[in-house]
Amino acid sequence: MNRSTLADSVSQDLSSLRERYTKGTLEEGNLPKNPINLFRSWLEDALQTEVKEPNAMALATVDEQGNPNVRYVLMKGLSDRSLRFYTNFESRKAGEIEKNPNGSVVFWWGELERQVRIRGEIKKLPEAESEAYFKSRPQESQIGAWASRQSRVVESREELEKSFEETKSRFSDGEIPKPPFWGGYELVFRSIEFWQGRPGRMHDRVEYLLHNKEWTKRRLAP
Repeated sequence: MNRSTLADSVSQDLSSLRERYTKGTLEEGNLPKNPINLFRSWLEDALQTEVKEPNAMALATVDEQGNPNVRYVLMKGLSDRSLRFYTNFESRKAGEIEKNPNGSVVFWWGELERQVRIRGEIKKLPEAESEAYFKSRPQESQIGAWASRQSRVVESREELEKSFEETKSRFSDGEIPKPPFWGGYELVFRSIEFWQGRPGRMHDRVEYLLHNKEWTKRRLAP
Protein backbone atom coordinates (compact mmCIF):
# COMPACT_ATOMS: atom_id res chain seq x y z
CA MET A 1 0.00 0.00 0.00
CA ASN A 2 1.53 3.35 -1.07
CA ARG A 3 1.46 6.47 1.11
CA SER A 4 -1.42 8.07 -0.78
CA THR A 5 -3.59 4.94 -0.48
CA LEU A 6 -2.67 4.59 3.20
CA ALA A 7 -3.54 8.25 3.88
CA ASP A 8 -6.89 7.85 2.13
CA SER A 9 -7.61 4.70 4.15
CA VAL A 10 -6.81 6.43 7.45
CA SER A 11 -8.96 9.42 6.48
CA GLN A 12 -11.90 7.16 5.66
CA ASP A 13 -11.47 5.26 8.91
CA LEU A 14 -11.45 8.50 10.91
CA SER A 15 -14.52 9.90 9.20
CA SER A 16 -16.47 6.75 9.97
CA LEU A 17 -15.64 6.65 13.68
CA ARG A 18 -18.78 6.88 15.79
CA GLU A 19 -19.52 6.63 19.50
CA ARG A 20 -22.98 6.61 21.05
CA TYR A 21 -22.84 8.21 24.49
CA THR A 22 -25.27 6.72 26.99
CA LYS A 23 -23.58 6.68 30.40
CA GLY A 24 -25.03 9.73 32.12
CA THR A 25 -27.03 12.94 32.19
CA LEU A 26 -26.81 16.42 33.67
CA GLU A 27 -30.20 17.39 35.09
CA GLU A 28 -30.64 20.88 36.54
CA GLY A 29 -32.56 19.61 39.55
CA ASN A 30 -29.61 17.47 40.62
CA LEU A 31 -26.88 20.08 40.18
CA PRO A 32 -25.22 21.70 43.23
CA LYS A 33 -24.96 25.46 43.63
CA ASN A 34 -21.18 25.18 43.95
CA PRO A 35 -19.50 23.54 40.92
CA ILE A 36 -16.51 22.45 42.99
CA ASN A 37 -18.77 19.90 44.70
CA LEU A 38 -19.73 18.46 41.32
CA PHE A 39 -16.11 18.50 40.14
CA ARG A 40 -15.00 16.62 43.25
CA SER A 41 -17.78 14.07 42.70
CA TRP A 42 -16.79 13.55 39.07
CA LEU A 43 -13.13 13.24 40.02
CA GLU A 44 -14.03 10.61 42.61
CA ASP A 45 -16.02 8.74 39.93
CA ALA A 46 -12.95 8.84 37.67
CA LEU A 47 -10.81 7.41 40.48
CA GLN A 48 -13.33 4.67 41.26
CA THR A 49 -13.62 3.79 37.56
CA GLU A 50 -9.81 3.56 37.42
CA VAL A 51 -9.49 6.10 34.63
CA LYS A 52 -5.80 6.23 33.68
CA GLU A 53 -4.24 9.45 35.01
CA PRO A 54 -7.55 10.97 36.18
CA ASN A 55 -5.71 14.11 37.27
CA ALA A 56 -4.19 14.70 33.82
CA MET A 57 -5.36 17.96 32.29
CA ALA A 58 -4.58 19.77 29.05
CA LEU A 59 -3.30 23.24 29.96
CA ALA A 60 -3.69 26.02 27.39
CA THR A 61 -1.66 29.25 27.42
CA VAL A 62 -0.77 31.79 24.74
CA ASP A 63 2.53 33.32 23.68
CA GLU A 64 3.28 37.02 23.08
CA GLN A 65 1.90 36.81 19.53
CA GLY A 66 -1.35 35.29 20.75
CA ASN A 67 -0.49 31.81 19.44
CA PRO A 68 -1.91 29.06 21.67
CA ASN A 69 0.08 26.24 23.24
CA VAL A 70 -1.50 23.17 24.85
CA ARG A 71 0.19 20.43 26.84
CA TYR A 72 -0.80 17.89 29.48
CA VAL A 73 0.17 18.50 33.11
CA LEU A 74 -0.97 16.79 36.31
CA MET A 75 -3.29 18.44 38.82
CA LYS A 76 -1.61 18.04 42.20
CA GLY A 77 -4.00 19.92 44.47
CA LEU A 78 -7.59 21.11 44.65
CA SER A 79 -9.35 23.63 46.88
CA ASP A 80 -12.62 25.55 46.76
CA ARG A 81 -10.92 28.40 44.89
CA SER A 82 -8.27 26.80 42.67
CA LEU A 83 -6.39 23.78 41.36
CA ARG A 84 -2.63 23.34 41.55
CA PHE A 85 0.17 22.07 39.30
CA TYR A 86 3.97 22.22 39.35
CA THR A 87 6.56 22.92 36.70
CA ASN A 88 9.87 24.54 35.78
CA PHE A 89 9.69 28.35 36.05
CA GLU A 90 12.05 28.61 33.05
CA SER A 91 9.81 26.51 30.79
CA ARG A 92 7.84 27.77 27.83
CA LYS A 93 4.54 27.51 29.72
CA ALA A 94 5.94 29.51 32.64
CA GLY A 95 7.16 32.25 30.31
CA GLU A 96 3.73 32.47 28.72
CA ILE A 97 2.00 32.56 32.11
CA GLU A 98 4.31 35.40 33.17
CA LYS A 99 3.21 37.48 30.16
CA ASN A 100 -0.48 36.46 30.23
CA PRO A 101 -1.78 34.77 33.39
CA ASN A 102 -5.12 33.79 31.84
CA GLY A 103 -5.28 30.04 31.29
CA SER A 104 -7.60 27.13 30.68
CA VAL A 105 -7.51 23.41 31.41
CA VAL A 106 -9.53 20.46 30.13
CA PHE A 107 -10.08 17.09 31.78
CA TRP A 108 -11.29 14.21 29.60
CA TRP A 109 -12.58 11.06 31.27
CA GLY A 110 -13.56 8.94 28.29
CA GLU A 111 -14.61 5.91 30.30
CA LEU A 112 -17.33 8.08 31.86
CA GLU A 113 -18.07 10.09 28.68
CA ARG A 114 -17.29 13.30 30.58
CA GLN A 115 -15.28 16.45 30.02
CA VAL A 116 -14.62 19.42 32.31
CA ARG A 117 -13.31 22.78 31.07
CA ILE A 118 -11.97 25.31 33.57
CA ARG A 119 -10.80 28.88 32.98
CA GLY A 120 -9.15 31.32 35.34
CA GLU A 121 -6.09 33.29 36.37
CA ILE A 122 -2.84 31.46 37.02
CA LYS A 123 -0.73 32.57 40.00
CA LYS A 124 2.47 31.30 41.60
CA LEU A 125 2.05 29.36 44.82
CA PRO A 126 3.85 30.46 48.00
CA GLU A 127 7.39 29.10 48.19
CA ALA A 128 6.57 27.07 51.30
CA GLU A 129 3.89 25.11 49.43
CA SER A 130 6.27 24.36 46.57
CA GLU A 131 8.95 23.28 49.05
CA ALA A 132 6.55 20.93 50.83
CA TYR A 133 5.37 19.32 47.60
CA PHE A 134 8.92 18.92 46.26
CA LYS A 135 9.93 17.02 49.40
CA SER A 136 7.04 14.59 48.82
CA ARG A 137 8.22 13.68 45.30
CA PRO A 138 10.14 10.47 44.51
CA GLN A 139 13.90 10.96 44.45
CA GLU A 140 14.09 10.32 40.70
CA SER A 141 11.59 13.12 40.07
CA GLN A 142 13.59 15.45 42.33
CA ILE A 143 16.73 14.69 40.35
CA GLY A 144 14.88 15.18 37.08
CA ALA A 145 13.71 18.63 38.17
CA TRP A 146 17.37 19.68 38.50
CA ALA A 147 18.68 17.79 35.47
CA SER A 148 16.18 18.95 32.85
CA ARG A 149 16.21 22.58 31.74
CA GLN A 150 12.67 22.28 30.48
CA SER A 151 11.87 23.52 26.95
CA ARG A 152 15.57 24.17 26.15
CA VAL A 153 17.06 22.67 22.99
CA VAL A 154 19.28 19.62 23.65
CA GLU A 155 21.61 17.90 21.21
CA SER A 156 20.66 14.32 22.04
CA ARG A 157 19.03 11.90 24.46
CA GLU A 158 22.53 11.08 25.69
CA GLU A 159 22.96 14.70 26.80
CA LEU A 160 19.83 14.43 28.96
CA GLU A 161 20.91 11.13 30.49
CA LYS A 162 24.37 12.51 31.22
CA SER A 163 22.82 15.48 33.00
CA PHE A 164 20.62 13.14 35.05
CA GLU A 165 23.56 10.97 36.15
CA GLU A 166 25.71 14.01 36.99
CA THR A 167 22.88 15.47 39.08
CA LYS A 168 22.32 12.13 40.80
CA SER A 169 26.00 11.99 41.75
CA ARG A 170 25.96 15.61 42.91
CA PHE A 171 23.22 14.95 45.46
CA SER A 172 24.24 11.42 46.43
CA ASP A 173 25.25 12.38 49.98
CA GLY A 174 22.06 13.98 51.27
CA GLU A 175 18.63 15.50 50.83
CA ILE A 176 17.86 17.05 47.47
CA PRO A 177 16.73 20.70 47.80
CA LYS A 178 14.06 22.23 45.61
CA PRO A 179 15.57 24.03 42.62
CA PRO A 180 15.03 27.81 42.73
CA PHE A 181 13.65 27.61 39.17
CA TRP A 182 10.96 25.04 40.00
CA GLY A 183 7.64 25.34 41.83
CA GLY A 184 3.88 25.50 41.78
CA TYR A 185 1.02 27.44 40.27
CA GLU A 186 -2.65 27.65 41.06
CA LEU A 187 -5.39 28.29 38.51
CA VAL A 188 -7.97 30.39 40.33
CA PHE A 189 -11.46 29.42 39.12
CA ARG A 190 -13.40 31.86 36.97
CA SER A 191 -15.64 29.46 35.05
CA ILE A 192 -16.22 25.70 34.98
CA GLU A 193 -18.10 23.83 32.26
CA PHE A 194 -19.30 20.24 32.64
CA TRP A 195 -19.95 18.12 29.54
CA GLN A 196 -21.76 14.79 29.63
CA GLY A 197 -22.08 12.74 26.45
CA ARG A 198 -25.64 11.98 25.30
CA PRO A 199 -27.12 10.04 22.33
CA GLY A 200 -27.57 11.77 18.99
CA ARG A 201 -24.84 14.28 19.82
CA MET A 202 -27.38 16.09 22.03
CA HIS A 203 -24.83 16.33 24.80
CA ASP A 204 -25.40 18.02 28.15
CA ARG A 205 -23.32 21.16 28.77
CA VAL A 206 -23.66 23.20 31.94
CA GLU A 207 -21.41 26.20 32.59
CA TYR A 208 -20.86 27.82 35.99
CA LEU A 209 -19.64 31.44 36.12
CA LEU A 210 -18.19 33.19 39.18
CA HIS A 211 -19.24 36.82 39.82
CA ASN A 212 -18.66 38.66 43.10
CA LYS A 213 -17.86 35.36 44.85
CA GLU A 214 -21.20 33.87 43.77
CA TRP A 215 -21.62 31.06 41.26
CA THR A 216 -24.36 31.13 38.62
CA LYS A 217 -25.04 28.40 36.08
CA ARG A 218 -26.52 28.12 32.62
CA ARG A 219 -27.16 25.36 30.08
CA LEU A 220 -25.36 25.56 26.73
CA ALA A 221 -26.33 23.96 23.42
CA PRO A 222 -24.00 21.06 22.49
